[in-house]
Parts: sequence; structure tokens; C-alpha cells
Amino acid sequence: MPGLDFDPIERAGQLWEEHVGPADSMRLATSLMRVHQLLLAELDAAVKPLGITFARFEVLRLLSFSSRGSLPLSKIGQRLMVHPTSVTNVIDRLAADGLVNRTVDAVDRRRVLASLTADGRRVLDAATEALTAIDFGLRSLPAGQQREAYELLRVLRTPDFEG
Repeated sequence: MPGLDFDPIERAGQLWEEHVGPADSMRLATSLMRVHQLLLAELDAAVKPLGITFARFEVLRLLSFSSRGSLPLSKIGQRLMVHPTSVTNVIDRLAADGLVNRTVDAVDRRRVLASLTADGRRVLDAATEALTAIDFGLRSLPAGQQREAYELLRVLRTPDFEG
């Protein structure tokens, strides 16, 4: 850990065991949160020169995968597992920056669709290059361990999903 000569999560685990009880769950949950914070900071830093955040990158990438070229905002939220308000905020910012278009669905006028613009595609391509260059912040883990970690975390991420 930068600035420390010990692992603060391990120390917290030791103290937890002394004062509360078994610490495995606390250690893992705290570790996941710290790794999330570290990864998000690194991913955001990689795409910041392009004027986006990692959350905005995720939306741009998801839109690029759409077979129709657009997605309803509700579907974006479901697929990225985020609250509808968060999706609206991200789409608003991407639209203000000229990276996505917002349109009303011609079939169901209650739905708003988002689609990539040419500038959005350009930023997406550059951001993808920047993120893959840093191996999405995971370069310290060999590919095999990355796959193992993914499989372990899938159980927590998708508890109701069979497959």
C-alpha cells in the first residue's frame, strides 16, 4: 500500500477477529471495495484525456454492440446493472458532448433511445485503445487468475443466474 508498511485491510481483519469474530467476509467485502476504488480511479484516468469517465465508456461500448444501432435507456440500465437515474445522467452528458443522440422510439413513444454519433465512435475507439493498453488495470494478474477471479465473482454478481 502506498505510504504504509502494512496492509490496512489485513490489520482490520486481525482487529475484527480480536474484537468481533470471524473476519473472512469482512476482509473479502472490504478488499472488493478497495479494489473497485483503485480500478475505477485507474480506468477513469485512462479515459479522462478523451473527456469521458469509465461509466460513459461502458455506455458507449454497449451502444456499439447494439444490432439496431440504438438502445432504450431502460435496457442500458438493465445491462449495465445501474439505476435508471444514473443512465439518464450519463446519457445527458454524452448527448451534451455530442457523443450520443437521444431520440423518441417511433414504435413506443414512451421510450427514449440512445445511439452513437460519429464523434462517439471516435472517442469510443480511442478509449478502448487506452483501456486495453493498461489491460483494464489488471496487468498485475496473469490471464488465468483473471479468469478465475471472474468466475468467483460471478456467483456474487449474478446470484439468480443459471448458466
